[in-house]
Amino acid sequence: MIKSLQARHAPLADTGYQLTVLTEAEAAGARLPAFGQKLRETGLLPLRPTALQTMQINVGRMCNQVCKHCHVDAGPDRKEIMTRETMQLCLDALARTDIAVVDLTGGAPEMNPDFRWLVEQISALGRRTIVRCNLTIIVANKKYHDLPEFFALHKVQVVSSLPHFSAGRTDAQRGEGVFEKSIRALKMLNAVGYGQPDSDLTLDLVYNPSGAFMPGSQAGLEREFKQRLGREFGIVFNSLLTITNLPVSRFLDYLLESGNYEKYMQQLVDAYNPTAAANVMCRSTLSIGWDGQLYDCDFNQQLDLLVSGPAPKHIRDFDEALLQDRTIVINQHCYGCTAGAGSSCGGTTA
Repeated sequence: MIKSLQARHAPLADTGYQLTVLTEAEAAGARLPAFGQKLRETGLLPLRPTALQTMQINVGRMCNQVCKHCHVDAGPDRKEIMTRETMQLCLDALARTDIAVVDLTGGAPEMNPDFRWLVEQISALGRRTIVRCNLTIIVANKKYHDLPEFFALHKVQVVSSLPHFSAGRTDAQRGEGVFEKSIRALKMLNAVGYGQPDSDLTLDLVYNPSGAFMPGSQAGLEREFKQRLGREFGIVFNSLLTITNLPVSRFLDYLLESGNYEKYMQQLVDAYNPTAAANVMCRSTLSIGWDGQLYDCDFNQQLDLLVSGPAPKHIRDFDEALLQDRTIVINQHCYGCTAGAGSSCGGTTA
């Protein structure tokens, strides 16, 4: 076990917040192989894009929750919010491409004052919108109570985190009272057609472990969640997506402080799956920060690892050809997306 390894904090520009970073060199001191070496051994280095299919936009880090494992460090007092001007730059870029899906995330994306305008504009361009909703935002304030109807009007795919089908385990990870509020919100979404048989309104739930271990079988967990939520609360949904916790930010702090970093990372290294590595989401996704900067994925965004040159670094300079020709930036946290059945914003990849 490592005793001397400590989290290194890098300041986020103009925010006063600190973000935990662990480099490959530091991780090498923990006797772990560099992720790039694993890719080389399986013929995937350098990692390159396939086809750009999804534009993932972080519209701000403000959130009504403060979750223990949040890799964005989101919370009610975060001030980073995407402006309408930057949103328009995203829309201009989107209109020049065949990108089919726009994935809106945060924080709680709905807290951005221009969130609904952005969804309307994406819908007008004929693209599919995914909103990563924490559920409790729907019942947090009267101004959000009509979100289910708004989502339904624009055929938004709702993807919502629910750590467990029990109150105890959900509240332990996401805060007291979150489970009860989440159940209320799920019932509101079901009432307008989300997750219902023969409905075209998609409601997916997201499961990620509460500790230093990998998620179980996605198919098995989905069956269990559907049985328990259906029987106990009358709730229906389409799919359960399992996501592996990556050693980034709050979760990395937890691993280091609890002495579980090396053990957890060794789990990920031992479970490295070349098929999962070949299908990582960064190969088909462009991640856009709240300030318009460009990243290979949402996790690189939180570590301030911009796309590699000569690809443009900001959405105002969007160039699909240069982005398509870039080399994807990797680090030790990438083991989380390539372990076992793989992990992405869409669940397993292998």
